[in-house]
Amino acid sequence: MKESFPGNKESGIEGVARELIRMSDADQAMRNSATWDSEVDARNIARMKEVVANMGWPAISKVGDRAASAAWLLVQHADRDPAFQQECLALMRSLPPGEVQKRHIAYLEDRVRVNTGRPTLYGTQFYNNKQGAFGPRPIEDQDTLDERRAAAGLGPFAEYEKKLRQIDEERQEQLRATRKDK
Repeated sequence: MKESFPGNKESGIEGVARELIRMSDADQAMRNSATWDSEVDARNIARMKEVVANMGWPAISKVGDRAASAAWLLVQHADRDPAFQQECLALMRSLPPGEVQKRHIAYLEDRVRVNTGRPTLYGTQFYNNKQGAFGPRPIEDQDTLDERRAAAGLGPFAEYEKKLRQIDEERQEQLRATRKDK
């Protein structure tokens, strides 16, 4: 299946797959750097809209697992356009099992919920609250949280929370070290 996509120097599904991976790599490089560049998100959102308009959701059978994961990550970070995130979530849900990783649907579901002022279902979203404390965003029905997480291919919440708190502490230590160096 060879298709041409606007704005893509390469044509066909294989070219789009390579482009999605490059875009995701750039997204992660920016997020892991000391310099935030909102234009990276703006370009990625615009391009993902073109890709989705031309081919629907980049499913695993279309672009491969790595590029499908890259597409999810790009939409996960499209917070300035929650309507587009919701559109992509609906497309992902409409696909047959195995075309999208269940955990990607769970993460995007939570992101959409946060961006529309609702509690998360899977407890995947953390933040620093107004007092500066790091922790999970509000979670709906915590009594069945681990059941929902398991159904989505996610591990127990307590393990996830411990891991994210450790990552946050390491980030805080890096910030303190950077401030001391200045």
